[in-house]
Parts: sequence; structure tokens; C-alpha cells
Amino acid sequence: MDAKALNAFLAEDFSQVAPEFSVTRITDHGLVVRLAVGDRHLRPGGTVSGPTMFALADLAIYCAILSRIGKVALAVTTNASMDFMRKPEAGRDLRAECRLLKLGRNLAVADALIFSEGAEPPVARAAMTYAIPPR
Repeated sequence: MDAKALNAFLAEDFSQVAPEFSVTRITDHGLVVRLAVGDRHLRPGGTVSGPTMFALADLAIYCAILSRIGKVALAVTTNASMDFMRKPEAGRDLRAECRLLKLGRNLAVADALIFSEGAEPPVARAAMTYAIPPR
């Protein structure tokens, strides 16, 4: 699936969050997803919440897998680890750069670095494993 097909899939099957996320680029090893950060994503202290960053990483990795295997809505997260490294500032969108590390018949393993727009060092890192249902 290309970026246009992934964005259409999100709009159709995940309409509750699709307006906030957009797949902006497919790469040789993964993809890039942007999150339009709004007031609902913020926590006290003027920073983006951890659950928001987790959602971005999870969605980015899910889309990276679908970009290779096609529309498989029931691929699910089976393991996740997240490191929050820096405070992402309010008022800046987030970008997840996702890399597929292994794509097998039953499992996919990937990582994602999350960046706050305009800042060079990543604000978070996620590693996730997905179960791919039998076809």
C-alpha cells in the first residue's frame, strides 16, 4: 500500500483518529507519519502526553506493516516498549520515522523514532512486535 492508500484506509477504518494522522512518505525500510498536535494531546506543563506519543508510534508501525502486506485490519500489537527521552513542546507537530526490522509470516518487528517538528534530536523511541493473522 502506498501513502495515499494507507491514508484512505485510516479514514475508512479508523475515522475517529484519521484526521490527526497522515502517512507522508513510504521509505525503503518503513515510512513516516505526522501527527497534527492539538490541545487534546497536551498534558499540564505544556508538553505532548505519553499516550499521544504511544498512539503515534503504534499507528506508524501498523501502517509500515500494512504498506508491505496490504490491508490486514486484524494485525495487532503483541509487545511494545517505549522510551521517552525529551520533552516535546506544545504547538509543534510530531513525526514518527518507522523502520521495519523483520517481516515474517506471523510476526513483524519494527521501531519508530519520534521527533518534534523543528527539533533535531528524537523525543521518544518505540519498539513493537505485531502478530499477523493467517491469510
